[in-house]
Amino acid sequence: MRIGFLYEVIRRDERLLLDELAGFPGIETEMICEREMVYGPGRELPALDLLLDRSLSAWKSLYWLNFFQGAGVLTVNSPHTAAVCMDKALTSAALERAGVPQPRFRVAFSGEKALEALEELGYPCVVKPNIGSWGRLLAKVNDRDSAEALVEHKLTLGSFHHSVFYLQEYVEKGGADIRAFVVGDRCIAAIERSSSHWITNTARGGKASKYPVDSELEEVSLRAARAVGGGVLALDLFRTEKGLLVNEVNHAMEFKNSIEPTGVNIPGEVVRYLHQRGAEGGDHGR
Repeated sequence: MRIGFLYEVIRRDERLLLDELAGFPGIETEMICEREMVYGPGRELPALDLLLDRSLSAWKSLYWLNFFQGAGVLTVNSPHTAAVCMDKALTSAALERAGVPQPRFRVAFSGEKALEALEELGYPCVVKPNIGSWGRLLAKVNDRDSAEALVEHKLTLGSFHHSVFYLQEYVEKGGADIRAFVVGDRCIAAIERSSSHWITNTARGGKASKYPVDSELEEVSLRAARAVGGGVLALDLFRTEKGLLVNEVNHAMEFKNSIEPTGVNIPGEVVRYLHQRGAEGGDHGR
């Protein structure tokens, strides 16, 4: 089986995956650096059974996932899953359609409507970049004055990304949230991320510890994964008095800080799933 490994840089996560691929019988890995590839008529793509996306750029990987899928190559994750997960508004819409519990949210496209939506959600609330990761550019808005200042700043910055206002209710999570890892039809592991700051991402200093995968966590995680198209995903969830809420779904998951606390060989689980999908073939769409 020939698996393409789409990358931009090789971090520890990618190295762990490559080590597992190298040790798996029957798999041959072809490295595909997105910066060195050109697509177009007369440019043949590598002959692959499956393409694994490990690009750092959501936009670049989305292009290549579509190019390879168009050439008949199965991709993990699919272009559909990547397109939904990279966009918080589309993710929330997909979760809403599937009836998956999540924090209340609003999406607005003008400063005036954004302020109206913030008032409707009530303070405090959270303003997020519609496309972004690692807990960057998140803002907790505590009152009307700070809301007006933040909206003005985003409008002044002027890019398309700042003209989409993704707004979410602030959920009191007791200094911790949950990250669950879904591979195919299994929730293989979960961690609790704790921090004295309201942003608990490990990229922002959150501490990871093992979290048990109980029936509720598995059920909600798998429902959310199916809602966005499935595949290899990491989900961020809040545990509240009303039960679990899905905060975000990540299609290019990082796992290096979660292997030790969970005791689960996450990259090994991913590679076994890749081998299974490659052997099955099947629908290359969603």
